[in-house]
Amino acid sequence: MERTRTRAGAAVFLMLILGHLGNALEVPLDLAQPPTITQQSPKDYIIDPRESIVIHCEAKGKPHPSFSWTRNGTHFDIDQDPKVTMRPRSGTLVVDISGEKAETYEGVYQCTARNKHGAAVSNNIVIRQSRSPLWSKERNEPIRVQEGEALVLHCRPPAGLPPPIIFWMDVNFQRLPQSSRVFQALNGDLYFSNVLKEDSRNDYICYARFPHTQTIQQKQPITLLVLNLDAVNETVAALFNETDFFSDGSVEERKPTFLIPSGSSSSKMVLRGQVLELECITEGLPTPEVSWSKLSGEFPDKRTSIVTFQKILRIVNVSDADAGEYRCTAHNRLASIHHTIRVTVKAAPYWITTPRNLVLAPREKGQLICRASGTPKPTINWAMNGIPIENSPEDSNRKVEGDTIIFEEVQTGSSAVYQCNASNEYGYLLSNAFVNVLSETPRVLTPANQVYQVIRNNHALLDCSSFGSPIPKITWFKDSQSSTLEGDPYLLHENGTLEIYVVQALNSGKYICVARNTLGIAENHVYLEVKEPTRILKQPKYKVAQRNMNVVFECKVKHDPTLIPIMIWLKDNGELPDDERFLVDSDSLTITDVTENDAGTYTCIMNTTLDHDSASAELTVVEQPDPPTDLELTDMKPRSVQLTWIPGDEHKSPIHKFVIQYTDSLHDHGHWHNLTHVPGSKTTAHLELSPYVHYSFRVLALNAVGLSDPSNPSHMYKTNPAAPDENPSGVKGFGTEHDNLMILWKPLSGLQANGPGLQYKVMWRQKDVDKNWTSVTVANVSKFMVSGTPTFTPYEVKVQAINNNGIGPDPAVVTGHSGEDLPVQAPDSVQVLVLNSTLAEVHWEPVPLKTVRGHLKGYKVYYWRERSLHKHNPHRVEQQLLSFSGNKSHGMLPGLQPYSLYLFNVRVYNGKGEGPASSNLQFETPEGVPGPPSFLRITNSNLNNLTLEWGPPNDHNGHLTGYILKYQQVNNSNELGPIEELALPANKTSVTLPNLKYSTRYKFYFNAKTGQGAGPVITEEAVTIMDEAMPSRQADIATQGWFIGLMCAIALLILVLLIICFIKRNKGGKYPVKEKEDAHTDPEFQPMKEDDCTFGEYSDTEDHKPLKGSRTPSNGTVHRDSSDESLVDYGGGDGQFNEDGSFIGQYSGKSSIRETAEAHSPVNTTTMNSFV
Repeated sequence: MERTRTRAGAAVFLMLILGHLGNALEVPLDLAQPPTITQQSPKDYIIDPRESIVIHCEAKGKPHPSFSWTRNGTHFDIDQDPKVTMRPRSGTLVVDISGEKAETYEGVYQCTARNKHGAAVSNNIVIRQSRSPLWSKERNEPIRVQEGEALVLHCRPPAGLPPPIIFWMDVNFQRLPQSSRVFQALNGDLYFSNVLKEDSRNDYICYARFPHTQTIQQKQPITLLVLNLDAVNETVAALFNETDFFSDGSVEERKPTFLIPSGSSSSKMVLRGQVLELECITEGLPTPEVSWSKLSGEFPDKRTSIVTFQKILRIVNVSDADAGEYRCTAHNRLASIHHTIRVTVKAAPYWITTPRNLVLAPREKGQLICRASGTPKPTINWAMNGIPIENSPEDSNRKVEGDTIIFEEVQTGSSAVYQCNASNEYGYLLSNAFVNVLSETPRVLTPANQVYQVIRNNHALLDCSSFGSPIPKITWFKDSQSSTLEGDPYLLHENGTLEIYVVQALNSGKYICVARNTLGIAENHVYLEVKEPTRILKQPKYKVAQRNMNVVFECKVKHDPTLIPIMIWLKDNGELPDDERFLVDSDSLTITDVTENDAGTYTCIMNTTLDHDSASAELTVVEQPDPPTDLELTDMKPRSVQLTWIPGDEHKSPIHKFVIQYTDSLHDHGHWHNLTHVPGSKTTAHLELSPYVHYSFRVLALNAVGLSDPSNPSHMYKTNPAAPDENPSGVKGFGTEHDNLMILWKPLSGLQANGPGLQYKVMWRQKDVDKNWTSVTVANVSKFMVSGTPTFTPYEVKVQAINNNGIGPDPAVVTGHSGEDLPVQAPDSVQVLVLNSTLAEVHWEPVPLKTVRGHLKGYKVYYWRERSLHKHNPHRVEQQLLSFSGNKSHGMLPGLQPYSLYLFNVRVYNGKGEGPASSNLQFETPEGVPGPPSFLRITNSNLNNLTLEWGPPNDHNGHLTGYILKYQQVNNSNELGPIEELALPANKTSVTLPNLKYSTRYKFYFNAKTGQGAGPVITEEAVTIMDEAMPSRQADIATQGWFIGLMCAIALLILVLLIICFIKRNKGGKYPVKEKEDAHTDPEFQPMKEDDCTFGEYSDTEDHKPLKGSRTPSNGTVHRDSSDESLVDYGGGDGQFNEDGSFIGQYSGKSSIRETAEAHSPVNTTTMNSFV
């Protein structure tokens, strides 16, 4: 994932600096000023003869200037030429050349803009007609050249204006191929370092494209015939009767030779700022290679390129440092040669300091500076109003010192436009600058109340463009502060702009710009709003997705809430595909059903009007590899073969391994099996094979996504039959009856058989008794039964594979047993130890192993509860079984019922079944805790008592000694009160609880107990009934007549009080607010008190805040509008609306005094809130 933080702020700041600080002095157009040229045509103006000629000359001034032209140094009388018109209020000339030759108007033109304060002149504008002349008619004879020789095909295009662009093509308008051997020179000629036979063709055509007229012209095709030495021998032999003029047909090699430039050294002059092109063209055989170096330094980075197959060195925007010696080296295997080019850099004039307009007040000083450089050093000439300054009227207050004009104590009426001309043999510069003598009070040109929005931690530039004469001095203030803004973090620029280096939130607010000169003062207010930067909090992450999956890129952004954000997503720095699968949400991009074409870099850009932030992440689309191709079998041997293949496309997920599969068309046709696998870096596999198999192979590739489709099968490879290499596996012997032995094995597969006629030789003998093996040969089966064996006797068995080509290796011997029978003896010495009321331990003497007559599996204990020792519990018999694996001699009996009589016996068992049982033994479990009571219920609920009934436990587990009853109150929030406890005898089945609280919920806990302790608890809840007298008494009060009459009297009294209060206010009688108002003549509104219908003191700070959207002037005063006055007049004084919308007025007979005080008092925010 890549993150790109915008640095646009720095670029914007640089442009603002250039815009703010680089502007020339601008005089408002409503003030008198000399002319200023604002637009003019280029110095070298090439025109299209098919269109009208437009020569631009625009200027401004006060009064608006008039225009005149010179042509070739003499006055150009426009009125005398009907083809020439001048645009209204402009000096731009329009020449209609229809029916005229354009060259008639070629020449040098200059425009003069003049008013009563001076005259400004334009550059000399050279008008020339573009030309695209036709190629002269010529007949090109075929060029014959011997193979290996050098050749130049000349283009020589007609001279055009501007010069044409040259290129070589064939008759089908296809560019001719170029190389280090065949290439085009800067002059358009086509050079061959050496020609080859394939260079022969009859359509070498040179084309010239004239860019101004957009026309293309072509030279007549050139035919080139390249002759090899055999053809030359035949020609010479025919002429001189020689059979072998050249001894062999080979082309002779040559050392390199320079064609352009010639010799070992040359020189080149280039002007500063132009493009330097050094050309080095050589011939030789083999084709020479060209390289470049600078003897007096290094090539300038980023401005140097070597093009046209190393033949041309190009340096753009040449500077003085590019002067020096450059070396071109050409070499082939025969020799190396050098050519040195000495480069000198000259310069047409260029500005060091351009003259800038001067606005001076009478008796002020000033100077115009015109500094230029060049090679050779340019000459500076001054003119005033277009007339050389030496021919202009003398002025004792003006002094010319080379490139500077100094003005001392200028006088009113001495305004003029001065021209500075800097020239040398390579060009000239002309600049106009006026001196305007004015007396003008300051004015601020920046719009009032302008709002600047800046991102926190960036630069801020607050503009204060001003004008005045003398030039005003600028000072800045913030909010209501009296101190000027100077020093860190502020910087005041010469043009009045206030710069704040790193803006923070505290810099927000109102800024006041003040412009002062000796004639007056002006100010302007601007506002700075500092916004929070846009930041991407959760960036999109690198994704790897399979085809047809969905992908989500998240891009969660934080931005200033007052700025409107716009989220843009890009793919590979371009727009997202126009596809409905791309779903853009407010903070995410979802791509559904991903395809391979969706892979790339995705960038989310969050733009606001002030900044932006971006982050990128890459999507890699992977899928299973393409299947391998071109399977080939090599190094084929009886038991092995080499398999090679070509991998398929891995689809951006590396192949981990290749899986090789085979099918056997002889034994298992159509079924494929894994044979082996190799790492993904390999494309070959050595395969071990089995005899008597018809193999076909295929390969699958595996990457992180999955397996590829299988490759196409290889050619079939058949192996010859052989004796078996292995015997059956899984051999074992066991009995199914007490007198047999079953021998089992896993048959060999067709691949393991190694040949036809597969059989098995089955062998067995009684272990440690027989020495010789009994054997039998059976067909391709998997078992054999041996009958008449003794019971559970060990046997040794083995199975060997046989086919038509021989027998397999010696088989391994496996021990098994003949069939089992039931055990014949019961365990002896059976005992029991009761550990507690629910657990007993049983012991026995294991039986002799020979009596088991099979594999000893373990012992089983059968036990059952005969009866309970309590007379009330019923008699039950529930037989249970526990098995103990292995040759054990004891076991635990868990989960017994307390206070019970149990019986049990023990038996041994093997794989066949159980032996006889031991004699039944009995044991008693001791007393335990009882079970839960069988039920608990509430049978009678009264006002202050409850009756509970219960049933004894189903399982006494001993002698019951009694019951325990606990209970507690439960309130409406389900909180529990203190617990009351009551012990009850065992023979009781009910109890009544007295003295309970009426209409109260109780929770009861009940359990039984024996001598061993208390049993589990059961619970129940119940509610005592409500006292019926209470609701009846409440209903009686509400229906009594005296109560209803009392309520009506209270309501009537309240109504009378309200009416009296209203009448008293309308009469305007004095009351506390009136007295306070007369005493202080204070227009501030006082809160109303409840006791006399006036407002009391109220300190809620919210009431003193301005309403949202209201604006309070900086001096804290407010003037009422017409709506305010109408409300106050209606009430006879200040007014306010109450919370219910009713109008509350304060009467005052001194309305004129109050209005005067109101006009100068601070804003009453309470009153504003009432009227807004």
